[in-house]
Amino acid sequence: MTLYPLKFHPILKERLWGGVKLKEVLNKKIESDITGESWELSAVSGDVSVVANGDLKDTSLQELIEKEPEALLGKSVVARFGKEFPILIKFIDAKQDLSIQLHPNDELAKKRHNSFGKTEMWYIMDADPGAELIVGFNRDVTKDEYSESLKNDTLLELLNYEKVKEGDTFFINTGKIHAIGAGVLLAEIQQTSDVTYRVFDFNRKDKDGNLRELHTDLALDAIDYQKKDDFKVNYTHTKDTVNQMVDCPYFKTNFLNLEKDMEQDTRSRDSFTIYMCVSGKSTIGTEFGEVDIDKGETILVPAISNKISIKTQGAKLLEVTI
Repeated sequence: MTLYPLKFHPILKERLWGGVKLKEVLNKKIESDITGESWELSAVSGDVSVVANGDLKDTSLQELIEKEPEALLGKSVVARFGKEFPILIKFIDAKQDLSIQLHPNDELAKKRHNSFGKTEMWYIMDADPGAELIVGFNRDVTKDEYSESLKNDTLLELLNYEKVKEGDTFFINTGKIHAIGAGVLLAEIQQTSDVTYRVFDFNRKDKDGNLRELHTDLALDAIDYQKKDDFKVNYTHTKDTVNQMVDCPYFKTNFLNLEKDMEQDTRSRDSFTIYMCVSGKSTIGTEFGEVDIDKGETILVPAISNKISIKTQGAKLLEVTI
């Protein structure tokens, strides 16, 4: 099996809070006006990505992993995660505020849900004037204070708000309370997990008139109640080089601001590489083939590749490895 650079069909998700930017800004083929998420690369059960290009077209990501685990993922990745794809890649469009939520750590997620925890990062691709994120608390709080704020409908007074613009990047640890605000389009990189504890949803009702489920009790022991300024990612934007953004146990992300072609020797990487195009366009190539990538698209380069070439006349890419 020849493992060339792979493009996958997006898995589109309608959401109560979704909008039209995935269609209008990222050119996704969508008819709905409430599409909130495009899952670009997923091995979540029931939502497994399927190849869209080349000889392996219509093959699922999980099938590829089963047949060629080390060639696709890398020996060190297989040693850590077996035949489970360890990260989930999305584009998210919030026309309305998302619910206020948090994610459990690995230990708690394994115990309660037999799942990975959910550490994630966000890269802001587009933001309406005044758009905000909620990230963490604005002061240290106690569990009792937090519980009282839910009863009294005053939780919003305890939260930290961050104005955002294109290029801003945030790292969201497990346990950190957070929400994407209205008017934000972002790229999300996260552990493979769909475990979310929703704690407040602005008392909104779904299309059937029902309040959405909250996970108040589950969240109590998962929340980090301390105020921490550890979420804003400061990174360089130097052109035509690799700018490190995030290096955590679950993924590594670099920012490539390219005006010229780039070649990388990846023989020692021992990991697959993902490229998310957040601006412009490029052609991603290896010794096994090449594929075009446009704004709003994602490419998976198998670990077996010893070199990666990027041809471009202007692009901004997020490069993700393990």
